[in-house]
This record gives sequence, C-alpha cells and structure tokens, in this order.
Amino acid sequence: MQALRVGVVGAGHFGRFHALKLATIGALSGLSDADAARAGLVAGEAGCAAMPLDSLIAASDAIIVAAPTRLHMEIGLQVLAAGRHLFMEKPIAATLEEADRLIAAAHGRVLQVGHIERHSAAIRMLRAELAGFTPRAMQATRVAPFRPRSLDVSVVLDLMIHDIDLVLSLAGAEPVEVRAVGRPVMSAHADYAVAQLSFANGMQAELTASRVAVAMERRLRLLGDQGEVRVDFLKRELAALRPGGAEPAEHMPGWGRDLLSWTEHDSLEAEHAAFLDSIRAGTPPEPDGAAGRAALSVALRVEQAAATGRVA
Repeated sequence: MQALRVGVVGAGHFGRFHALKLATIGALSGLSDADAARAGLVAGEAGCAAMPLDSLIAASDAIIVAAPTRLHMEIGLQVLAAGRHLFMEKPIAATLEEADRLIAAAHGRVLQVGHIERHSAAIRMLRAELAGFTPRAMQATRVAPFRPRSLDVSVVLDLMIHDIDLVLSLAGAEPVEVRAVGRPVMSAHADYAVAQLSFANGMQAELTASRVAVAMERRLRLLGDQGEVRVDFLKRELAALRPGGAEPAEHMPGWGRDLLSWTEHDSLEAEHAAFLDSIRAGTPPEPDGAAGRAALSVALRVEQAAATGRVA
C-alpha cells in the first residue's frame, strides 16, 4: 500500500510537534506557515520543504491544521475543496457556524478533530475501568503555570475543552444548563474558569481550568452508585472504590479499593495512527467533526456564562 503523504499547516508549538512526529514515520509531505522564517526553521528540523499552502495541499493526501483558531475554517475549507482529508486541531473552529461549514464540506473525507486525550493511555484505561459504572457527578481539574502561547483563545478553548470532550463522551448528551466564572489575568481572554454543567438525567460536572496556576495539576473524580473513581494524571494513578475491589474497605462489606497505574505511550503518535487508519479503512475517526462541534458548543456556552454571569 502506498504511503500516505500528510502536510502540516502551522509551524507554532503544536504544528512543530505534528511535523516532527510525522517525519519519524516518513509521512510528512511538507510544511506551510504565514511566517516564512518560522516555517523554514521547523521544516529544517523535520527534514521537509516549506511551501505555500496551495502547493502543500497539492503535494499531500491529507492535511493537519495547527494554525490559529480564527483561520481554521478558511484553511479547512480549502483543504476539503481540494479533496484532501483533514485533521483539525482543537477547537474545530471559532464558531458553530464555521464548524457546520467544515462538517458539511467533508463530503466523505475524513475530518478528525485533535482532542488528543481520547488517544492517551490514561483515558483508555479509565474507559476500561468504567465498564458498568454510571457517573452521577464528575469533577475535573486541569491547571498549569502561565506560558505565553495559545493566547489567541481563552483557557476554556485552550485547556478546559479537553475535559468538556471527555465529560460529553461519558454523558452521551450535552448539558441543559451551564454556569461559569472566569476572568483574564495575563491575556485578553479568560485565563481561569470554573464551570458547572447540569444534564437532563441529573448528572452534574464541575470543571476547573487555569493557565495562571501555582503549579501543574490534572485530576479527575467520578462519583456514582457503583462507587468512586479518582485519576491523578501526573502521578499516573487510578484509584477506585467499588464492589469487589481488591483491598477490603472498612465498614463496607463486599466493597474494596483498587489502585492501578498505566504505562504512558505517545498520545500524538496514537492520534496520528488513528487518523491514517481512518483514511485507509474509510472508517469514522475519533473524534469526528460532530464530536468536535459538540465540545465547541459547550465551550462557547461556558465562555458566555462566564462573561455574562447568567446561565447559558
């Protein structure tokens, strides 16, 4: 089978990682960026040519877009109009209308959205451990010290959207109510946000995201009738209290605790593999455009609730 040729649009922080990773498997067809000097620098690292966007599209079977969010629709439509497959970094677009145009333009081409957590070892283990577990409440924390990148969007579209995507995939529905607080600190957009999501089935989720935190922290807690599951992503630990757990729980006959860990893998490599497999097999990608749109929809509602102080 002929190797697929994948081009990268955007030579920033994430675009560079995409290019270097594709280069290691011989799939990188080239790189394009409006900043010619930056494009040449990253292309030199990756061992590929820097070229204009139209030339890159012509030389590729698929395109990864890691450009600023405001350019996602414009570039994505050009890629899809040329009949190429599209991997769009999250968020899928700047607005729901733009997301809808991208989804409609795919016309059977693969449109995968870069919610990389879906391909992490931690989330794969979590999903396996949640078999038979119905969450009634979820708490997610994703905070980090300030770094001057991705400041063209709020912390909601930068960081929280990862946990929004996870919560939506577990809930199987979008929330009926969204409440939030959030403010700018070091940028023109909200740099911290706390959101409460309420679902029609009574499930509640609280999400905290900050890019101006004292230290990095990534945790997830799920509560339900079958017990509790806690994940510390930095320690690589999953702890569960549930019926039949290995370590007996005091005063809880038949219940016990399990403490598990996982071996990290390269999530970006796994994400690329899933994209290429979808192209070759003609199967739906994970996540697809609809899932990317759903995460964007809730993220925009969080931004609206934080800005207005009203339920969205």
